[in-house]
Amino acid sequence: MKNLIKVERARNDMSQAALAEKVNVTRQTIHAIEKGRFVPSTALAFKIASIFNIKVDELFELEESDWKAN
Repeated sequence: MKNLIKVERARNDMSQAALAEKVNVTRQTIHAIEKGRFVPSTALAFKIASIFNIKVDELFELEESDWKAN
């Protein structure tokens, strides 16, 4: 799943640590989400989008591989 968290953080002059604190996760969790190593829960995705005042589907996008069965 692609995401624009890093872009939105830059637009809002926000560090990974600051975002993590606002949504009550670790900085490492934000880093893993940004790198595509971790897919956030629905609740966490909504919290992050809310911080940036955008819709979840503006922040996260499914990739072709996300549609394939495991």
